[in-house]
Amino acid sequence: MRSPAQTPSTRETTGADVAAASAEDVASAYALEHQEVLRRLEVDPEQGLSSEAAAASLEQHGPNRLPDPAQDHPFIRFIKHFNDVLIYVLIGAAGLTALLQHWADTIVILLVVVINAVVGFLQEGRAERALEGIRNMLSPSADVRREGSWATVDAELVVPGDIVRLRTGDKVPADVRLIDTAELAIEESALTGESVPSEKTTETSEQGAPLGDRTSMAFSGTMLTSGTATGVVVGTGENTEIGRINTMMSEVETLETPLTRQIARFGKMLSLGVLVLTLLLVSLGWGLHGTPIAELLQAAAGFAVAAIPEGLPALITITLALGVQTMARRNAITRKLSAVQTLGSVTTICSDKTGTLTKNEMTAERLVLADETFEVSGTGYIPEGEVTLDGQRVTLEHSGLRRFVEIMSLTNDTELIRNEAGSWTIAGEPTEGALKSLAGKLAFDDDAASRLATLPFSSENKLMATTAALPEGETFVLVKGAPDRLLARSSTQLTAQGQTAALDAEAWNEHIDALSADGLRVLAAACRPAQAQDRESLRMESLGEELIFVGVVGIVDPPRQEAIDAIKVCHDAGIQVKMITGDHAGTATAIALQMGIDNGQGAISGAELEATDDEELRTLAQRHHVFARTSPEHKLRLVRALQAEGEVVAMTGDGVNDAPALRRADVGVAMGLKGTEVTKDAAEVVLADDNFTTIEAAVEEGRRIYDNLRKALVFLLPTNGAQATVVLFAVAFGWTLPLTPLQVLWVNMVTGVTLAFAFAFEPAEDGIMRRRPRDPDAGIVETRHVVQIAVVSLLIAAVTIIVFRWRIDAGDDLEVARTLATTVLVVCQVFYLFSVKSLEKFSLRPSVLFKNKLAWLMVAALTLLQVGFIYLPWLHTIFDTAVLDPFYLLITLSSGVLVLVLTELLKLALYAGRASNPHTAPRR
Repeated sequence: MRSPAQTPSTRETTGADVAAASAEDVASAYALEHQEVLRRLEVDPEQGLSSEAAAASLEQHGPNRLPDPAQDHPFIRFIKHFNDVLIYVLIGAAGLTALLQHWADTIVILLVVVINAVVGFLQEGRAERALEGIRNMLSPSADVRREGSWATVDAELVVPGDIVRLRTGDKVPADVRLIDTAELAIEESALTGESVPSEKTTETSEQGAPLGDRTSMAFSGTMLTSGTATGVVVGTGENTEIGRINTMMSEVETLETPLTRQIARFGKMLSLGVLVLTLLLVSLGWGLHGTPIAELLQAAAGFAVAAIPEGLPALITITLALGVQTMARRNAITRKLSAVQTLGSVTTICSDKTGTLTKNEMTAERLVLADETFEVSGTGYIPEGEVTLDGQRVTLEHSGLRRFVEIMSLTNDTELIRNEAGSWTIAGEPTEGALKSLAGKLAFDDDAASRLATLPFSSENKLMATTAALPEGETFVLVKGAPDRLLARSSTQLTAQGQTAALDAEAWNEHIDALSADGLRVLAAACRPAQAQDRESLRMESLGEELIFVGVVGIVDPPRQEAIDAIKVCHDAGIQVKMITGDHAGTATAIALQMGIDNGQGAISGAELEATDDEELRTLAQRHHVFARTSPEHKLRLVRALQAEGEVVAMTGDGVNDAPALRRADVGVAMGLKGTEVTKDAAEVVLADDNFTTIEAAVEEGRRIYDNLRKALVFLLPTNGAQATVVLFAVAFGWTLPLTPLQVLWVNMVTGVTLAFAFAFEPAEDGIMRRRPRDPDAGIVETRHVVQIAVVSLLIAAVTIIVFRWRIDAGDDLEVARTLATTVLVVCQVFYLFSVKSLEKFSLRPSVLFKNKLAWLMVAALTLLQVGFIYLPWLHTIFDTAVLDPFYLLITLSSGVLVLVLTELLKLALYAGRASNPHTAPRR
């Protein structure tokens, strides 16, 4: 145990003294000797602060809590959700239908508007919940020394200069510079990303050291997993590491999703087009034909209703909602609808390493005994696999291997556990679990030996020792620990024949460096015959420096094979994958090579990121794929740098340190198993299995949904375009309107609630993950699709007008001719549906026509509705329709076939050369 050093002065600390110590004085407390920190704060660790000093410090620094975020009034937040161009278009449609006194349609449209606003308002609360989650991580109370006595105070009253006492299981109440530790380990993964508790001492760290390397600090909100400590508070509230993250979270601006931008742009274009064409219609009717203004306004209202796709917001919402359900079945839980589509536009995935790309199950991979190197098969904690030497399986008959396994299995407090499902887990430390699994692979029975005395592992000694009575009747002191510590205590080594020889420390260091270079964590084994006193107890002094060095083992958190496959799929899809981890550069690089992530540019450390300006960082972020020892600021800067280069970024994370970057990313992806509640609340997507493969599956689903939304638009808009064109031409030429406004609403309604929603269930097209990511700045419908929409609109309008004029000239009643025109519009949309199912390829194939059974159900439902429209008397009364003879039904079917054939020919002209290889050429 380290004893606290006294400060030069032991006088009582006054309020003025503490107030004089600015935050800058101890901003780098981890790099200062603890005596210097105490001197600068003018605090006696044996006395602590006086009541006056604590009050003055509280006045200067404020309570030890995180500030509440500024929030608009709920009503203002709700009203903001109506500030959208598409909402304006819908409100305009509601006004027009009200003008026509079609109150049912008015109510339905306004309900869509209000429901969209309510959903957005409810989703907006996630950011506030994330900040609340950070505040809930703070300790509620603390043990502090005031005026020479220990007292428990509310954590909000802890101030800089307070001497605090910490024990196993405590949450650290503030940022503390340690001045006294005993076997201290703290769980800091939420802040640093480290997968194992951090060992703490009072030793200083280098100035600018990454957060995970500041071993002399205990950070607010983290928890002691073992040991005890005393320290001096150097940061409270906003001035703690978790406070900085809270500030970053509140300042990080969230970006519009590509879909939101595209729909907004589409809405502006649509509203402008409707306004211009409405004015043109009124001008033509009044200028050319002298049509009465009242009649023209009614026609204008009908035109606007025809041109506006009232069902579009509902279509988008339902398509995304169904995508959410599909992703949930694939272990990706989506918290925000638009994130489903954004995943489909992702160009870069920034992934954590531990548990996402790797199994988070340590595995012994390689053993070195004397001049022999053994390979170990099998991953994780499952005690199944082989140990081989030069490709040949070996057993415990190899004397050196047996001694090595005895040491690693008996000097070990972890147990392997097989649960009811048959999978293996551990109770204890992950590294020791890997060694137990190794022993199981060699069928070593540690119950045949007995432990007589144990020297527990300590962060100061970096070793563990056990006196064990072995089955052969021998009693040995077995030692496991850091290679440098065991080499320093060894004088001989075990040979391949089981004999002892002089220690070749240089050769062992070469072996250790080689294992470390491959990203393996290295542990060493040594032993010596036990002496009489070793049977009773073991002490560091009694270990001596005459140990027999037996060998070393390289342990790794192995990559998930399915993640390796998923990364390859991402690369084939033109998506960059970058590893951003708190681990050391060597480990990160080795794993990245195995995963296929490293592009040969090497890893960039957090210290290097710290030294770069924003312009240089944009280049580094694009060029390099591995980033190690990163802080929350580094992750946030990397995301911003990639976005500045035009990338659509998905960011994964599990700790509080990841939350700012997750919130800034286009799609934040949190780990569901090991992620903190703060991270989950900051993310749009939560992975139920913490597996990178699920991200790849979610991207594929996002691409499918994007395709289907595009298909739905390319299908839906010709309905509106054709109806609007019919009205426009009728007014321009002074004809009787082929459809009344109510009949226009009928077509919009029945096609919108049936045919359009078939695309929500459309399976992914072949090769969807061999395309390049779509340009996030491109419109959801591109120029070639606009051409298709315009031509098909004119085609359906022409067929409708020709059929209507033909039957009027033939002497049919107006009601019959309008019923026929309405039915032609509906039937043409049915045939056009099957053309759009394969948007840029030939559609008349069984694989396209029959792979979505719901489309046929929707066609059947639409057929029933249209039959009712034609033959039900009460619908005749509402829509001014009439019964059609079978001959007329033949006309409608012929019209639909004509539209389908001509559309397929149009697609052949528009998309020639694209269908075979769209958006390919993957990038790395």
